[in-house]
Amino acid sequence: MVRIATWNVNSIKQRVPRLLPWLDERQPDVVCLQETKLSDTAFADLLGAELARREYAVAVHGEAQWNGVAILSRVGLLDVVKGIAGAPGFPHPEARAVSATCGGIRVHSVYAPNGRVPGSDHYQYKLAWLGALRAMVGGDPEAAIVCGDMNIAPTDDDVFDPDAYIGQTHVTPPERGALAQLQAVGLHDVVREHWPGARVFTYWDYRAGMFQKDLGMRIDLVLASDPVASRVKAAWVDRQARKGTLPSDHAPVIVDLDEAPDGNIGPVVPPPSAPLLKRGAFKLPQSA
Repeated sequence: MVRIATWNVNSIKQRVPRLLPWLDERQPDVVCLQETKLSDTAFADLLGAELARREYAVAVHGEAQWNGVAILSRVGLLDVVKGIAGAPGFPHPEARAVSATCGGIRVHSVYAPNGRVPGSDHYQYKLAWLGALRAMVGGDPEAAIVCGDMNIAPTDDDVFDPDAYIGQTHVTPPERGALAQLQAVGLHDVVREHWPGARVFTYWDYRAGMFQKDLGMRIDLVLASDPVASRVKAAWVDRQARKGTLPSDHAPVIVDLDEAPDGNIGPVVPPPSAPLLKRGAFKLPQSA
């Protein structure tokens, strides 16, 4: 049994009081982290001893203040690669990807560019970066998994209201097309395949009570090749980790291979209790 998780922690320094108890409770074997927002040295100084005590080997690719990704593994950590060969920068290369082989699986922890405004330079950077990721993953061994914040909702089913996102990034046809091209190398969206048609979100804006109202997006994905996807026994969003004091605005996504110690739970744990709003009833805070 192998438990793989991915979590955009939105500043690991701020999230240490949440991350360490979560590791102890959920006991993931492999963890992909995004938006760590620390240099490699600062990450090691902050968490090195605590993670070693929990028997995690660590691969980090960070920078001060922005971006940053990491892989924690208790099932081996071999052939670490920081970044993506041939990926564009903005204007310089950013710390958005790290990969390693963990328990025989090639694991990628990725944090895709936001895109900011459709058609902008950053939007074009996002599309080019996704193309470079596709080229890298396309050369992987058969057993591979891409985990992270893709900053794309794959379909309209992955946002609380498609009307609210008209004119916004994360939902445009070119972005969704770039994600589809990545998946076309042979990757399965394991949460959606496990829970077709279910209301599943991984990100809720801090503003306007959007978490409490369950007005979110599913942009944190686990994309697995055939040999890995065929081993999935459970796939779910740990919504509990989004609750409480000083949470990230993202919830972890957890995938269990071979066995499911908590059963086939999901898709969202615990499920939200907020009533569904009528389409068009809520405007995003940034467009209000």
